[in-house]
Amino acid sequence: MTGRERIALTMRHRVPDRVPVMCQLSIGHYNLNGGYRPHEIWYETEAFADAALKLARRYRFDGILVALAGRPANYLAQAVSITSGDDGQWIQWRNGDRTFLPWDDMAVHHPADESRPVRADFDTFDPDSDIHHIDDYLGHIWNALYHIQSLPGKDYGGPLEPGRIPGYLFGAIDIVRAKAPDLSVHGSVYSPLTHFFELFGYEPALIGLRTDPGRAHAVLDRLTGGVIAWSLALLEHGADALDLSSAFVGAPFLSRSQYQKFVIPYEKRVNEAIKAAGGICYTHTCGRIGDRLDLMAETGTLGIDTLDPPPLGNADLAQAKREFGERFFFKGNMNSVELLRMTTPEQVREHAAGRIRDGMPGAGYILSTACSVAPHVEPWKLEMLAPLAEELGRYKSPDAV
Repeated sequence: MTGRERIALTMRHRVPDRVPVMCQLSIGHYNLNGGYRPHEIWYETEAFADAALKLARRYRFDGILVALAGRPANYLAQAVSITSGDDGQWIQWRNGDRTFLPWDDMAVHHPADESRPVRADFDTFDPDSDIHHIDDYLGHIWNALYHIQSLPGKDYGGPLEPGRIPGYLFGAIDIVRAKAPDLSVHGSVYSPLTHFFELFGYEPALIGLRTDPGRAHAVLDRLTGGVIAWSLALLEHGADALDLSSAFVGAPFLSRSQYQKFVIPYEKRVNEAIKAAGGICYTHTCGRIGDRLDLMAETGTLGIDTLDPPPLGNADLAQAKREFGERFFFKGNMNSVELLRMTTPEQVREHAAGRIRDGMPGAGYILSTACSVAPHVEPWKLEMLAPLAEELGRYKSPDAV
């Protein structure tokens, strides 16, 4: 059974030959272990795709999350210089901007024009007219979708429509899909509320939810259309599933009441559109979600990713399986911080074995770290996971593919 088949069965609550293994890797982990320098991982589509494939093969993962969108061809030709230091690399761009790329983390961009607005102003934002210019704000471009600077002469701002999405954004998923037909390839999508937070900044956005919910709903409504367009386009490019990153909606950051008002209606629309297109979507939410799995079910999502255990979260995998195992497939629950601190194979084995034991009954579980694999997690720890799944996670009567 291939990894693609294994995960496909698991996401559909059917029984594979064994528990699948698929971890999301942090950008810092790619930088340190992918065979490329940070500026290549971040700005060269082929380099990132190759690193993702190499590490998936090395760790014998059954699937790959394509976490970065593709970049324009020869994008680094805009760089005047790339220098390296003890902490990372600096890129000086022709337009005067600078970018710092740590050896073990994501890029940080510094615009030459410090007066350029990083975030939109919630109080003056017009949902009807200003939505067409949301990518004028560096914070939204950088953190929410494109992860690159705007190109001179190009206007890709505004709500995404299938015909308006620049083709280069699909470069990484196209390469991975073509070179890994045996693996489950997942696309990365940000939820409407994540876009909302990145557009206005987290503190102003939270305040806006309380002070002017009408404006907040109007903005979320428009943002949802872009999320749906991006999701459907990824499915057209061969994504087997979509990871909907809704990272900042756990407790106590967002209350249950706020979740009901500002998350459910919009994520439900996204999930309904994906299902109508024949796709599968699961929700990536960090932190404490043990009190809102019932609410997450109302969004129509088919699976839950991370399931952070204490102290980062409050999810108990065995309990989640008992209460929602027929409703969701689950991915995660390995303690990412503890994995970083483990020093012996016995510790890794005991921790992973507990997740396999709790997650595998009735299928519907993918062995994974709760969130991204931290940059400095040693590769040997991840290399242990697939063999453990083969040893401890085999099903007696797998379904036919």
